[in-house]
Amino acid sequence: MTYSAFDHPYLSGLLGDEAVAAEFSASADIHAMLAFEAALARAEAVHGIIPAKAADRITEACRAFSPDVSALRRAVAADGVVVPELVRQLRLIVGGEAADYVHYGATSQDVIDTSLMLRMKAVAELFAVRLGNIVTVLEECDNEWGERGLMGRTRMQAAIPITVSDRLRSWIEPLLDHKDRLEAMDRDLFAVQFGGAAGTLEKLGDRADDVRATLAEELHLADFPQWHSQRSEVADFANALSLVTGSLGKFGQDIALMAQQGDEIELAGGGGSSAMPHKQNPVAAEVLVALARFNATQLSGMHHALIHEQERSGAAWTLEWLIMPQMAGATAAALRLAGELVGNIRRLGRA
Repeated sequence: MTYSAFDHPYLSGLLGDEAVAAEFSASADIHAMLAFEAALARAEAVHGIIPAKAADRITEACRAFSPDVSALRRAVAADGVVVPELVRQLRLIVGGEAADYVHYGATSQDVIDTSLMLRMKAVAELFAVRLGNIVTVLEECDNEWGERGLMGRTRMQAAIPITVSDRLRSWIEPLLDHKDRLEAMDRDLFAVQFGGAAGTLEKLGDRADDVRATLAEELHLADFPQWHSQRSEVADFANALSLVTGSLGKFGQDIALMAQQGDEIELAGGGGSSAMPHKQNPVAAEVLVALARFNATQLSGMHHALIHEQERSGAAWTLEWLIMPQMAGATAAALRLAGELVGNIRRLGRA
């Protein structure tokens, strides 16, 4: 039994997504945090902060290191973050004088936030592909049935005749906008986090900006000044997720209403009823509406997490950890279900 419907033993059959769940696994997080530590050592060696041999040893150790996760769990209970124990274990593996250069000039938030950015970048790339696939199928529907008639409805009442193309454009155009937004995030949002103890990179002196730029290049992230307590990029990504699920929710709601009319759409599949075997319930369409409302609700929490006191907040930061994976999981489920739903359309409009 789990707390989350997204990885529940059977609810995950409807709401789960293995590809996105993998990005929020402990192993993915650890891998990304170790990638940060290795890249940091290499960047600092380039600029003469630490010896090149130490950077080589740290990089080698990070590639082979598998931490004691039980010890990490116990440490988080005391420290509130995983990094102090992770770094302690890594230094033992690195050994010798090179151990003193592990994590040099960095703080826990640098590691955790950069790990989040690396994994969110992978999630955004996956979501952009899925959006593109959905749009492709909807455009095929337009080519096949676009000239057919539908009754346009305003405030759920019959208005004037429209075409299938008219309704399809209201589904397709927002999805194309969301795809463009996600693709632009590589440049505009997914940035390295590197500020040191209080955001000043005091240990690196006048080489701080150069080290951060090289670190960003090593990790294929954008180079922004530290954003420890400036969380607009994180909130922007959450907002993008809510926009995606909101547009898919509108699509799902329209499909469910068209199915109710009876003559405007023909769908394959559908869910069965325990009491009425003749029914084919539009399950995917209904769940798209639920996921849109779920993410809209969660987005408020991400905006609450914008309030980071002084140079670092433990409370707001923890709130992000609780919400962001759920929003990504909801978006993943919505994209998967929407992809299945568009693939099940057998007819649109009146023949």
